[in-house]
Amino acid sequence: MSVPLTHDLRQQYQALFNSCVVNPERQDAVNNIIARIRPNQARYQSVAGPLGIPWFFVAVIHNMECSLNFNCQLHNGDPLTARTVHVPAGRPPGQPPFTWEQSATDALTIEGFANKPDWTLPAILYRLEAYNGFGYRNHTPSINTPYLWSFSNQYTSGKFVADGVFNPNAVSDQCGAAVILFQMQKNGVVNFAGARAAAAGATPAGAAAPASPAPATTAAQLAVQFDNTVTFSLTQRSDVARSLQIALNTFPGISVDVDGVPGRQTSDAYQQVTGHFLRGDPLR
Repeated sequence: MSVPLTHDLRQQYQALFNSCVVNPERQDAVNNIIARIRPNQARYQSVAGPLGIPWFFVAVIHNMECSLNFNCQLHNGDPLTARTVHVPAGRPPGQPPFTWEQSATDALTIEGFANKPDWTLPAILYRLEAYNGFGYRNHTPSINTPYLWSFSNQYTSGKFVADGVFNPNAVSDQCGAAVILFQMQKNGVVNFAGARAAAAGATPAGAAAPASPAPATTAAQLAVQFDNTVTFSLTQRSDVARSLQIALNTFPGISVDVDGVPGRQTSDAYQQVTGHFLRGDPLR
């Protein structure tokens, strides 16, 4: 089932997220998932950064498909000791066993997520739903997919218990990806408030993505690397600014678009981490 990301669908995702309430009896379970994700942020970033993908997007897929087990394929939870058996079968190419990083890079690439310019919240939720499939929208009546909304007020019951077999009384016992993101924002781990659609900036097809820096471990290291190499601009795009954005996203609570334009969002995040705005920022 092909579902385009229309303006109305974007609004629907945003409205569901804005009105989301975690079921009280599931609150501890959601927080426990986030507590297990956070120590591995750098590992998620090591895969996400070179592909221009937010680290937390990889983390929630890892939870949905692998229950955060680094011995499983990100594609579908199959073991890393062989190519995948379940859909998509035969991945990744090459000789097993595979590292988790090899598997994750392959999974995210074949899904077409690499170097996408738009990582606003609606686009993130759309891609997460697409990862699992839009079958719940095709059901009559349609329901909010538990892959996104389980453990919240946005989902009550209804589940595909096997391929093509829908049980209206079955209830998902897995926390939804959107619910994890909602609680991550509430806990200050990520922030979607300043997210915006980047009109351009994805690496052209066939071109190599700019190399990403090693994750900055301290604010001082970030300042040393970028204070004199990135200048505030609302229009000029550069690979070094894109590298800065990737590095900023390794810091807790930071979520900036990786579009290579060091504008307001990037400078605000830079100030949040280093204590000062980018060179050339009127606010500096």
